[in-house]
Amino acid sequence: MLKIEKIVDLSLQLTNDTPIYPGDPEPNISVATTLEMDGYNLLHIHLGSQTGSHVDAPYHFISEGQRIDESDLRLFIGIGVIIPVTEKGEEEAITLKDVEPYLDQLASGKIVLFYTGWSRYVAKESFFRHPYVHEDVIHEMIKRGIRTFFIDTINIDRTGGTEFPIHDAVAKVNGIIAENLTNFGAIDFPNPLISAFPLRIVGADGSPVRAVAMKVDYKIDTQKN
Repeated sequence: MLKIEKIVDLSLQLTNDTPIYPGDPEPNISVATTLEMDGYNLLHIHLGSQTGSHVDAPYHFISEGQRIDESDLRLFIGIGVIIPVTEKGEEEAITLKDVEPYLDQLASGKIVLFYTGWSRYVAKESFFRHPYVHEDVIHEMIKRGIRTFFIDTINIDRTGGTEFPIHDAVAKVNGIIAENLTNFGAIDFPNPLISAFPLRIVGADGSPVRAVAMKVDYKIDTQKN
């Protein structure tokens, strides 16, 4: 019997005030119809493909890369390895030395979560001056079979620059990046099952997601009826 004992929501609230990467389309969520006037409630939702908590497909940075509807769905679910780097300051790199104690836990099919705690600044200007991952870290993790990378900042690369080495490296191996996540600190159990499935948007560079971490009891009931 598989039992889900706890679910931690890793997604930001999606509203008209959800912070976006500078220059991206601003979210606009408004009432389209109402129960009183039309017989049913319906919202009009205008979003960028990377609004709120979202995943990036390789096509985001490589023109011949896989679109989000072409990506292997197994990349969006797996056992998570949380790497706490909450001591990092504004625009400070997460280095190979920072992640070294966790490298032996990495293997193909697992998902890395860089826990900066930066989502606490979501309504502040400093939200955009977040820590970022150094490319040496990603290259080492890719060598160890990792293809999915989560972070609780708006960008796994430095925001405001013109180069995106982490996005480039992950795209080249048809990997997935999830950004603008939150609440990593609430994952207080080992071996969390992480899930962040995208919408099936044909030809898209990415998609908003509802990302979660689950505490799962995998006990198998072998008793016969």
